[in-house]
Amino acid sequence: MSGAGQLAFAFPPSVSHAEADFVPGDHSAEACAWLDRWPDWPSGRLGLWGPEGSGKSHLAAIWAARTGAVTVMASALAEAEAPVLIGAARHAAIEDADRGAGDPGAERTLFHLLNLLAESGGTALLTGRSPPARWPVGLPDLRSRLAASGAIAIATPDETLLAAVLAKALADRQLVVEPEVLAYLVTRLPRTFAAMQRAAAALDQTALAAGRRITRALAARLVAAHDNPGS
Repeated sequence: MSGAGQLAFAFPPSVSHAEADFVPGDHSAEACAWLDRWPDWPSGRLGLWGPEGSGKSHLAAIWAARTGAVTVMASALAEAEAPVLIGAARHAAIEDADRGAGDPGAERTLFHLLNLLAESGGTALLTGRSPPARWPVGLPDLRSRLAASGAIAIATPDETLLAAVLAKALADRQLVVEPEVLAYLVTRLPRTFAAMQRAAAALDQTALAAGRRITRALAARLVAAHDNPGS
């Protein structure tokens, strides 16, 4: 949607991955416990898996900040050699690592990267949408490495947690919303942290432009904008 006073659901969010901004919950309790156990991980590797928007990237960023790890995106695996990607780092967070499965170049680079970290006594955190042992990897040696890695699931956040995330995102923008409006939004928008951040940004944009408080009617317009993009 476009035009004065209309909600733009795709308004780019500003999402902080600082540890202080992470909202814990039952869905991430086991994952957080394993990050706290670092570096006592099976084979020095840990797979953190779960659905899109469940907070994997936030937890990976927290771990990288704690350990001084370098962050490597899966898209870079097919474009650069492992020594270039990690430099002198002894620890690495490989984001969306499952997306490199099936790409021979990306698989070779990931295998080399894991070997380099192991040789230096380092560790690797790999994020993906399923456990590493289930990734459709063609390289046998890499498949073996991944099968030997620990794997911890992070679940889809529940409505209570999503409401807390949305409330915080709005509070960061100096916006206060009634609980019933929060409940309305979290039961109708995608159940992801990213969706809550986008919703907060869109509501902030429109409330500022219109000089209005955030009401149920405004929330309903946001839901309609998400369900009917471009209308």
